[in-house]
Amino acid sequence: MSEALALGPKESAQAPRAAPREVWKKGGRLLSVLLAVNVLLLACTLISGGAFNKVAVYDTDVFALLTTMMLLAALWILFYLLRTARCPEAVPYRDAHAGPIWLRGGLVLFGICTLVMDVFKTGYYSSFFECQSAIKILHPLIQAVFVIVQTYFLWVSAKDCIHVHLDLTRCGLMFTLTTNLAIWMAAVVDESVHQAHSYGNASHTRLTPDLERASSSSGGDACSCNTAICQIFQQGYFYLYPFNIEYSLFASTMLYVMWKNVGRLLAAALGHSHTPSPPSLFRETYFAGPILGLILFMVGLVVFIIYEVQVSGEGARTQQALVIYYSFNIVCLGLMTLVSLSGSVIYRFDRRAMDHHKNPTRTLDVALLMGAALGQYAISYYSIVAVVVGTPRDLLGALNLAHALLMIAQHTFQNVFIIESLHRGPPGEEPPRESPPKEPCQGLTFANLDALHALPACPSTPRLVKPSSADPQEAVAIILTPRGHWRRRCLRDISLFLLLCNVILWIMPAFGARPHFSNTVEVDFYGYSLWAAIVNICLPFGIFYRMHAVSSLLEVYVLS
Repeated sequence: MSEALALGPKESAQAPRAAPREVWKKGGRLLSVLLAVNVLLLACTLISGGAFNKVAVYDTDVFALLTTMMLLAALWILFYLLRTARCPEAVPYRDAHAGPIWLRGGLVLFGICTLVMDVFKTGYYSSFFECQSAIKILHPLIQAVFVIVQTYFLWVSAKDCIHVHLDLTRCGLMFTLTTNLAIWMAAVVDESVHQAHSYGNASHTRLTPDLERASSSSGGDACSCNTAICQIFQQGYFYLYPFNIEYSLFASTMLYVMWKNVGRLLAAALGHSHTPSPPSLFRETYFAGPILGLILFMVGLVVFIIYEVQVSGEGARTQQALVIYYSFNIVCLGLMTLVSLSGSVIYRFDRRAMDHHKNPTRTLDVALLMGAALGQYAISYYSIVAVVVGTPRDLLGALNLAHALLMIAQHTFQNVFIIESLHRGPPGEEPPRESPPKEPCQGLTFANLDALHALPACPSTPRLVKPSSADPQEAVAIILTPRGHWRRRCLRDISLFLLLCNVILWIMPAFGARPHFSNTVEVDFYGYSLWAAIVNICLPFGIFYRMHAVSSLLEVYVLS
């Protein structure tokens, strides 16, 4: 009551202006979105045009645009940090749901790998400086500065609900988000071109030098990378591309949440909060999930190494590599589907209240899970049509069909489990009762433990219940534990198992496993050009889905 009285005058004074503020809030968001769309379309045009040698857009033009965008975004970030440091009242609220520690930790990890990639890329382009444009060396240096500034900015400001310079802040956040999406798009296109170049040369190794793109701005002069140090730099930065891709996407999601929180009003004390104390890694688990997940993770690494070694060999070795790859994925996807289903079944017996509070972070997580899954859905359905309608009826076709069907089922049931988990209340919270308890539990003796827990006034903490003294048997103390304890343990095991499986399923495609091209069923059915376009457009979303699922499952584990 005292809180309401304290906030009363302030709220009443602002009540008449609440509606206009909301309208202008939407207008400011529209302005920033229009800015982002136009900049993103310009970047998309140059990046896609620079991917083809027949288009008169050189990679130096793409590098110049990205360098300019990163410089402008870094300058705005420095302005934001300086402004909020000088004016502490500019950030009156902080969103407890935004920027959790595991998301910021992942951002730092991917940022460090991106810095290493920039070092390798700088060394690679410096190896033949005479025939290269200076922008190619300047670009990774500027990107390293941008990554350092942005990582610090998101670490300290991810939870901010800023209330000054609203339109400028929204435009700045959207421009920085667009810069990250442009960097992601450039990395994906470069990776796809490199994979297509390797496939065109009948080689599936990631180490083939792409001399055409390296020399596109030098008038046809080939910049040869013959020295050992140059080869190391080139191999290194291509292998580090997946970390750069994930860093850009992680930063984009955090920037979007900050953009949604600009001008947001939060209550002084929330009645419902998902901020539990951080538990230890394997606390309150049965260890079955982590152990089985680690076994599948290690087996998956072995399968991935065998696949990469054998797939570039002769036909029989390629066939064997594909059979091993598909067999492992079928087993892994089947187990993940069953485990996700069991998690959903456990929630049918969960009495925790559903969380219906406004949460931009959770809304974005759900949207990204559903949207990113569409990429793998598309590839799977194209594969199903090619296998069913196509003429070959062999073991590889059957494995491909089973893999595509299980991929669809696994994405569907895992999304259901994760989304339901994110909408659950904190442990121990149950839905409110309609009527208050009529009689307390104290002083009563129960023979049926289920009846004891069904009473609304029963304590949720363990307590001792002794039988009546009239009982001729010796009195025995019975420790009553909360009924949801076994459910929480099972949910933690399920979360850890799915997390480890998603990590290995991210590693395989992110670091070069392309059974879509090694298996010629789809290539022969659709033609290389169409199938390459489908895979190169949809697969990046599938790779992002795995890493985003890891982040969401870690949150589910912590909140279970």
